[in-house]
Amino acid sequence: MTPTAPAIDSRLATVVKPQPEPQTLEETGLSADLITQLILKTLHFSGAITGSALAVKLGLSHSSIEPILSQLKLTHLCQVIASGPLGGPSFVYRITDAGRSRAILFLEQNHYVGVAPVPFVQYDQYMKTFAATMPKTATRERVRQAFRHLVLSERVLDQLGPAINGAHSLFVYGPPGNGKTVIAQGIQNILDGVIAIPHAIETDGQIIQVFDPVAHQPIETAPEAGTMDLGEGLDRRWVYCRRPMLTVGGELEVSSLELSFSPTSKFYKAPVQMTANGGVLVIDDFGRQRCSPVDLLNRWITPLESRTDYLTLETGQKLPVPFVILIVFATNLKPTDLVDEAFLRRIHYKVFAENPTRADFKMIFERCCYERGIPYEEAVADHLLQTFFDPRGILPRGCHPRDLIDQAISLADYRGDPHQLTNELLAAACDSYFVDDPAAARKPS
Repeated sequence: MTPTAPAIDSRLATVVKPQPEPQTLEETGLSADLITQLILKTLHFSGAITGSALAVKLGLSHSSIEPILSQLKLTHLCQVIASGPLGGPSFVYRITDAGRSRAILFLEQNHYVGVAPVPFVQYDQYMKTFAATMPKTATRERVRQAFRHLVLSERVLDQLGPAINGAHSLFVYGPPGNGKTVIAQGIQNILDGVIAIPHAIETDGQIIQVFDPVAHQPIETAPEAGTMDLGEGLDRRWVYCRRPMLTVGGELEVSSLELSFSPTSKFYKAPVQMTANGGVLVIDDFGRQRCSPVDLLNRWITPLESRTDYLTLETGQKLPVPFVILIVFATNLKPTDLVDEAFLRRIHYKVFAENPTRADFKMIFERCCYERGIPYEEAVADHLLQTFFDPRGILPRGCHPRDLIDQAISLADYRGDPHQLTNELLAAACDSYFVDDPAAARKPS
């Protein structure tokens, strides 16, 4: 499902545009043979279609495909079944039997149909330009505003800001339940600018699909209220999007970092790091992936050092793809148990997500009450810490207030009681939340 285009705000003002819309076949950077294949495959599935509508499907100007359409008419692979007052753009085209046979042959080579790809050389140049012009606007004020929904220490906030501006790599580690994943995902609140994502790229006749409607958030570019006017003549082979944020977890495999070739469709899909290019890739629960940490780390060493990722095509050709990504490794495991010194050196920033202080715990507790529309009483939070956490040596975690309050509310609903936190209700929630035996610990000696 394609995400709804978000509202435009001033943070998106920075736009690096690719080349203007190609007006000739030569300006597309693609071969006449590739565009011929796309036109015939599109006609095969579309039936009768006007020249202008065909150009829209290909993301190209009519003037750039008109020579190909003229050649297809001359060779009787398509025909004009109706004309219009606007000339070529209003002509209605239909594929012939000979053209359909040719289209089927092209489909055997690959099933890619739709917006024409961008030549890899144009994508490569665009990403290098984008990397050189990325805004660095993670100021103290903006970092505190972006993470205002979290209770984080000044130390953590002041480590996050430079890491975001550095746009290189970040290790977020610490005990479970202290919001490492939320911290990593909150970085998107500070990512400024708009990035152009190609629907697909082409290299030596091979097509790689890049735009992902699930991972990428397009913005409206029409000059309407609430949208961004990027000017006319945009190359429609690119989609203007917010800078991406992707999160992968335990399902990640080393193969996820390589081009995915489908034997059926016979074209490629970009790996996760290429999909996240220009944004953030969060490796959540690092160390718990299906592949070993060593294998995953060995795969990352070269891109993190050189800022270039080498992807391999089925032909064996190596494709040097710009690596313009902030990689965030989030883990509750000890970093030195996962990585060696050589790899830690390549991760430029390390942030320890510490346990909340008692004051922080109560602040989180109060926020959770407010979000759920229930009254907050500091005495209840103090009683919870003094009579349950302290005697059992339980260290407070950032997730405890949310989880315990939710379980207390669920218990109140079950009993038919009002949504009001009491010492007894929270004690019962603790009994069902923690693994130890708190009921036994409360028995008098």
